[in-house]
Amino acid sequence: MSNINKVPASAGAEWLLGAFALIRKAPLSLGLLGVIWGLLSTLAVQAMVLNVTFGLFMQLVLALLGPLLFAGMLWAVREVDEGRAAQPSHLFHSLRSDYAPSLLATLLPQLAAALVLGVLLVVMIGPAELQHLAEVVAKLQETAQTGGQPDPALVQALPVGRLFLWMLMLFAAVILMSLLTFVAVPDIVFGGNGGITAMRNSFRACVQNLLAMLVFYVLLFIALFALSIGIQMLAMVVQLVAGPTVGMWVSNLLLMAVVMPLMAGAVFYAWRQMLGGGAESTTSAAQAHLEA
Repeated sequence: MSNINKVPASAGAEWLLGAFALIRKAPLSLGLLGVIWGLLSTLAVQAMVLNVTFGLFMQLVLALLGPLLFAGMLWAVREVDEGRAAQPSHLFHSLRSDYAPSLLATLLPQLAAALVLGVLLVVMIGPAELQHLAEVVAKLQETAQTGGQPDPALVQALPVGRLFLWMLMLFAAVILMSLLTFVAVPDIVFGGNGGITAMRNSFRACVQNLLAMLVFYVLLFIALFALSIGIQMLAMVVQLVAGPTVGMWVSNLLLMAVVMPLMAGAVFYAWRQMLGGGAESTTSAAQAHLEA
Protein backbone atom coordinates (compact mmCIF):
# COMPACT_ATOMS: atom_id res chain seq x y z
CA MET A 1 0.00 0.00 0.00
CA SER A 2 1.41 3.39 -0.98
CA ASN A 3 2.18 5.98 1.67
CA ILE A 4 0.01 9.10 1.52
CA ASN A 5 1.77 12.39 2.23
CA LYS A 6 -0.21 15.05 4.06
CA VAL A 7 0.29 18.43 2.35
CA PRO A 8 -0.79 21.92 3.43
CA ALA A 9 -3.70 23.71 1.78
CA SER A 10 -1.23 25.97 -0.03
CA ALA A 11 0.01 22.93 -1.98
CA GLY A 12 -3.01 23.33 -4.26
CA ALA A 13 -1.62 26.69 -5.36
CA GLU A 14 1.87 25.20 -5.73
CA TRP A 15 0.61 22.58 -8.19
CA LEU A 16 -0.90 25.25 -10.41
CA LEU A 17 2.13 27.53 -10.17
CA GLY A 18 4.42 24.63 -11.02
CA ALA A 19 2.30 23.82 -14.07
CA PHE A 20 2.43 27.41 -15.33
CA ALA A 21 6.19 27.41 -14.79
CA LEU A 22 6.56 24.28 -16.91
CA ILE A 23 4.53 25.85 -19.72
CA ARG A 24 6.73 28.92 -19.57
CA LYS A 25 9.81 26.70 -19.80
CA ALA A 26 8.61 24.87 -22.93
CA PRO A 27 5.57 26.70 -24.33
CA LEU A 28 5.90 25.57 -27.93
CA SER A 29 6.66 21.89 -27.40
CA LEU A 30 4.02 21.39 -24.70
CA GLY A 31 1.53 23.57 -26.56
CA LEU A 32 2.05 21.50 -29.71
CA LEU A 33 0.95 18.36 -27.84
CA GLY A 34 -2.20 20.16 -26.73
CA VAL A 35 -2.84 21.31 -30.30
CA ILE A 36 -2.51 17.74 -31.61
CA TRP A 37 -5.03 16.55 -29.01
CA GLY A 38 -7.28 19.47 -29.90
CA LEU A 39 -7.10 18.60 -33.60
CA LEU A 40 -8.17 15.03 -32.85
CA SER A 41 -11.10 16.28 -30.76
CA THR A 42 -12.20 18.85 -33.34
CA LEU A 43 -11.99 16.35 -36.19
CA ALA A 44 -14.13 13.90 -34.22
CA VAL A 45 -16.78 16.60 -33.76
CA GLN A 46 -16.61 17.65 -37.40
CA ALA A 47 -17.04 14.00 -38.46
CA MET A 48 -20.60 14.23 -37.10
CA VAL A 49 -21.42 16.61 -39.96
CA LEU A 50 -20.31 14.08 -42.57
CA ASN A 51 -21.79 10.98 -40.98
CA VAL A 52 -23.46 10.72 -37.59
CA THR A 53 -22.53 7.06 -37.08
CA PHE A 54 -18.92 7.62 -38.04
CA GLY A 55 -18.79 10.75 -35.88
CA LEU A 56 -20.12 8.91 -32.83
CA PHE A 57 -17.60 6.13 -33.43
CA MET A 58 -14.76 8.66 -33.62
CA GLN A 59 -15.85 10.33 -30.39
CA LEU A 60 -16.09 6.96 -28.66
CA VAL A 61 -12.56 6.06 -29.80
CA LEU A 62 -11.26 9.43 -28.61
CA ALA A 63 -12.95 8.97 -25.23
CA LEU A 64 -11.26 5.57 -24.85
CA LEU A 65 -7.93 7.12 -25.82
CA GLY A 66 -8.37 9.93 -23.28
CA PRO A 67 -6.43 8.32 -20.37
CA LEU A 68 -3.70 7.14 -22.77
CA LEU A 69 -3.27 10.61 -24.28
CA PHE A 70 -3.24 12.22 -20.84
CA ALA A 71 -0.57 9.73 -19.78
CA GLY A 72 1.43 10.88 -22.80
CA MET A 73 1.02 14.51 -21.69
CA LEU A 74 2.28 13.53 -18.25
CA TRP A 75 5.30 11.82 -19.79
CA ALA A 76 6.12 14.98 -21.75
CA VAL A 77 5.65 17.11 -18.64
CA ARG A 78 8.10 14.98 -16.69
CA GLU A 79 10.61 15.24 -19.54
CA VAL A 80 10.42 19.03 -19.39
CA ASP A 81 10.57 19.03 -15.59
CA GLU A 82 13.80 17.02 -15.73
CA GLY A 83 15.37 19.29 -18.32
CA ARG A 84 14.69 17.31 -21.48
CA ALA A 85 12.62 18.29 -24.51
CA ALA A 86 8.99 17.29 -25.04
CA GLN A 87 8.35 15.55 -28.34
CA PRO A 88 5.05 15.08 -30.26
CA SER A 89 5.62 11.32 -30.06
CA HIS A 90 5.33 11.52 -26.26
CA LEU A 91 1.59 12.09 -26.61
CA PHE A 92 1.20 8.55 -27.99
CA HIS A 93 3.85 6.98 -25.76
CA SER A 94 1.32 5.02 -23.68
CA LEU A 95 -0.39 3.42 -26.70
CA ARG A 96 2.45 0.91 -26.94
CA SER A 97 3.11 0.55 -23.21
CA ASP A 98 2.43 -2.39 -20.91
CA TYR A 99 0.28 -0.27 -18.61
CA ALA A 100 -2.28 0.72 -21.27
CA PRO A 101 -4.92 -1.70 -19.83
CA SER A 102 -4.47 -0.12 -16.39
CA LEU A 103 -4.99 3.32 -17.90
CA LEU A 104 -8.19 2.16 -19.58
CA ALA A 105 -9.37 0.87 -16.20
CA THR A 106 -9.60 4.49 -15.01
CA LEU A 107 -12.65 4.82 -17.28
CA LEU A 108 -14.59 2.31 -15.17
CA PRO A 109 -15.87 4.89 -12.62
CA GLN A 110 -17.24 7.00 -15.47
CA LEU A 111 -18.96 4.02 -17.09
CA ALA A 112 -20.42 2.89 -13.75
CA ALA A 113 -21.63 6.41 -12.93
CA ALA A 114 -23.23 6.80 -16.37
CA LEU A 115 -25.04 3.48 -15.98
CA VAL A 116 -26.26 4.13 -12.43
CA LEU A 117 -27.31 7.71 -13.13
CA GLY A 118 -29.08 6.65 -16.31
CA VAL A 119 -31.09 4.04 -14.44
CA LEU A 120 -31.86 6.49 -11.62
CA LEU A 121 -33.03 9.10 -14.12
CA VAL A 122 -35.54 6.67 -15.64
CA VAL A 123 -36.71 5.42 -12.23
CA MET A 124 -37.01 8.86 -10.63
CA ILE A 125 -38.50 10.77 -13.56
CA GLY A 126 -40.22 8.07 -15.62
CA PRO A 127 -40.17 7.43 -19.38
CA ALA A 128 -43.25 9.54 -20.10
CA GLU A 129 -41.95 12.60 -18.24
CA LEU A 130 -38.51 12.18 -19.82
CA GLN A 131 -40.18 12.35 -23.23
CA HIS A 132 -42.03 15.45 -22.10
CA LEU A 133 -38.75 16.94 -20.84
CA ALA A 134 -37.12 16.36 -24.23
CA GLU A 135 -40.04 18.10 -25.94
CA VAL A 136 -39.79 21.06 -23.54
CA VAL A 137 -36.05 21.41 -24.15
CA ALA A 138 -36.63 21.32 -27.92
CA LYS A 139 -39.32 24.02 -27.64
CA LEU A 140 -37.09 26.21 -25.46
CA GLN A 141 -34.23 25.88 -27.97
CA GLU A 142 -36.56 26.78 -30.82
CA THR A 143 -37.85 29.79 -28.90
CA ALA A 144 -34.30 30.95 -28.12
CA GLN A 145 -33.30 30.69 -31.78
CA THR A 146 -36.26 32.77 -32.91
CA GLY A 147 -35.69 35.36 -30.19
CA GLY A 148 -39.08 34.81 -28.54
CA GLN A 149 -40.03 34.58 -24.86
CA PRO A 150 -40.32 31.09 -23.34
CA ASP A 151 -43.69 30.04 -21.97
CA PRO A 152 -43.47 29.68 -18.14
CA ALA A 153 -46.09 26.94 -18.29
CA LEU A 154 -43.58 24.66 -20.02
CA VAL A 155 -41.25 24.68 -17.03
CA GLN A 156 -44.03 24.53 -14.42
CA ALA A 157 -45.15 21.16 -15.75
CA LEU A 158 -41.73 19.59 -15.19
CA PRO A 159 -40.87 17.49 -12.08
CA VAL A 160 -38.41 20.12 -10.86
CA GLY A 161 -37.89 18.58 -7.42
CA ARG A 162 -36.92 15.16 -8.76
CA LEU A 163 -34.74 16.72 -11.45
CA PHE A 164 -32.93 18.79 -8.83
CA LEU A 165 -32.36 15.69 -6.68
CA TRP A 166 -30.95 13.86 -9.71
CA MET A 167 -28.66 16.81 -10.45
CA LEU A 168 -27.35 16.63 -6.89
CA MET A 169 -26.57 12.95 -7.45
CA LEU A 170 -24.81 13.85 -10.68
CA PHE A 171 -22.73 16.47 -8.86
CA ALA A 172 -21.81 13.93 -6.14
CA ALA A 173 -20.82 11.39 -8.82
CA VAL A 174 -18.57 13.95 -10.54
CA ILE A 175 -16.81 14.70 -7.25
CA LEU A 176 -16.34 10.99 -6.53
CA MET A 177 -14.92 10.34 -10.01
CA SER A 178 -12.56 13.28 -9.60
CA LEU A 179 -11.23 11.91 -6.32
CA LEU A 180 -10.78 8.44 -7.80
CA THR A 181 -8.90 9.56 -10.90
CA PHE A 182 -7.15 12.83 -9.99
CA VAL A 183 -3.66 11.33 -9.55
CA ALA A 184 -4.44 7.79 -10.70
CA VAL A 185 -2.85 8.16 -14.16
CA PRO A 186 0.58 9.32 -12.89
CA ASP A 187 0.41 6.63 -10.20
CA ILE A 188 0.08 4.07 -13.01
CA VAL A 189 2.70 5.61 -15.30
CA PHE A 190 5.32 6.61 -12.72
CA GLY A 191 4.25 4.68 -9.63
CA GLY A 192 3.96 1.33 -11.39
CA ASN A 193 0.58 0.50 -9.84
CA GLY A 194 -2.38 -1.19 -11.48
CA GLY A 195 -5.52 0.69 -12.37
CA ILE A 196 -7.63 -0.30 -9.34
CA THR A 197 -4.76 0.25 -6.90
CA ALA A 198 -3.96 3.63 -8.46
CA MET A 199 -7.58 4.78 -8.16
CA ARG A 200 -7.68 3.64 -4.54
CA ASN A 201 -4.45 5.55 -3.85
CA SER A 202 -5.85 8.63 -5.62
CA PHE A 203 -9.04 8.53 -3.54
CA ARG A 204 -7.12 8.17 -0.26
CA ALA A 205 -4.66 10.92 -1.18
CA CYS A 206 -7.39 13.36 -2.21
CA VAL A 207 -9.55 12.68 0.86
CA GLN A 208 -6.59 13.23 3.17
CA ASN A 209 -5.75 16.48 1.39
CA LEU A 210 -9.20 17.93 0.74
CA LEU A 211 -8.17 21.51 1.58
CA ALA A 212 -5.35 21.42 -0.96
CA MET A 213 -7.76 19.99 -3.53
CA LEU A 214 -10.28 22.74 -2.80
CA VAL A 215 -7.65 25.47 -3.16
CA PHE A 216 -6.45 23.94 -6.41
CA TYR A 217 -9.90 23.73 -8.01
CA VAL A 218 -10.86 27.26 -6.96
CA LEU A 219 -7.65 28.69 -8.43
CA LEU A 220 -7.98 26.49 -11.51
CA PHE A 221 -11.49 27.82 -12.13
CA ILE A 222 -10.23 31.40 -11.87
CA ALA A 223 -7.28 30.70 -14.18
CA LEU A 224 -9.41 28.94 -16.79
CA PHE A 225 -11.99 31.71 -16.70
CA ALA A 226 -9.30 34.32 -17.36
CA LEU A 227 -7.71 32.19 -20.08
CA SER A 228 -11.03 31.60 -21.82
CA ILE A 229 -11.78 35.33 -21.91
CA GLY A 230 -8.39 36.10 -23.45
CA ILE A 231 -8.68 33.31 -26.01
CA GLN A 232 -12.23 34.29 -26.95
CA MET A 233 -11.15 37.88 -27.53
CA LEU A 234 -8.35 36.70 -29.81
CA ALA A 235 -10.75 34.33 -31.59
CA MET A 236 -13.15 37.23 -32.22
CA VAL A 237 -10.39 39.14 -33.98
CA VAL A 238 -9.56 36.07 -36.08
CA GLN A 239 -13.26 35.62 -36.82
CA LEU A 240 -13.52 39.17 -38.18
CA VAL A 241 -10.54 38.55 -40.47
CA ALA A 242 -10.96 34.92 -41.55
CA GLY A 243 -14.57 34.00 -40.72
CA PRO A 244 -16.40 32.14 -37.92
CA THR A 245 -15.12 28.66 -38.84
CA VAL A 246 -11.47 29.66 -38.58
CA GLY A 247 -12.23 31.58 -35.38
CA MET A 248 -13.79 28.49 -33.84
CA TRP A 249 -10.79 26.33 -34.76
CA VAL A 250 -8.34 28.88 -33.38
CA SER A 251 -10.31 29.16 -30.14
CA ASN A 252 -10.50 25.40 -29.58
CA LEU A 253 -6.87 24.71 -30.47
CA LEU A 254 -5.48 27.54 -28.34
CA LEU A 255 -7.57 26.42 -25.39
CA MET A 256 -6.31 22.86 -25.69
CA ALA A 257 -2.72 24.09 -26.18
CA VAL A 258 -2.86 25.71 -22.74
CA VAL A 259 -5.33 23.64 -20.73
CA MET A 260 -3.95 20.15 -21.39
CA PRO A 261 -0.30 20.95 -20.44
CA LEU A 262 -1.62 22.95 -17.49
CA MET A 263 -3.69 20.05 -16.17
CA ALA A 264 -0.92 17.53 -16.81
CA GLY A 265 1.64 19.67 -15.00
CA ALA A 266 -0.62 20.28 -12.02
CA VAL A 267 -1.55 16.59 -11.71
CA PHE A 268 2.11 15.58 -12.03
CA TYR A 269 3.12 17.86 -9.16
CA ALA A 270 0.10 16.82 -7.09
CA TRP A 271 1.00 13.14 -7.51
CA ARG A 272 4.64 13.78 -6.66
CA GLN A 273 3.74 15.61 -3.46
CA MET A 274 0.96 13.30 -2.27
CA LEU A 275 2.11 9.89 -3.53
CA GLY A 276 5.49 10.19 -5.23
CA GLY A 277 7.58 10.61 -2.12
CA GLY A 278 7.70 14.40 -2.24
CA ALA A 279 11.41 14.25 -2.96
CA GLU A 280 11.43 17.74 -4.42
CA SER A 281 9.31 20.67 -3.38
CA THR A 282 6.97 21.79 -6.10
CA THR A 283 7.47 25.38 -5.05
CA SER A 284 11.23 25.04 -5.44
CA ALA A 285 10.82 23.43 -8.85
CA ALA A 286 8.45 26.15 -9.99
CA GLN A 287 10.81 28.87 -8.78
CA ALA A 288 13.73 27.23 -10.62
CA HIS A 289 11.73 27.11 -13.86
CA LEU A 290 10.65 30.74 -13.50
CA GLU A 291 14.22 31.88 -12.91
CA ALA A 292 15.35 29.89 -15.95
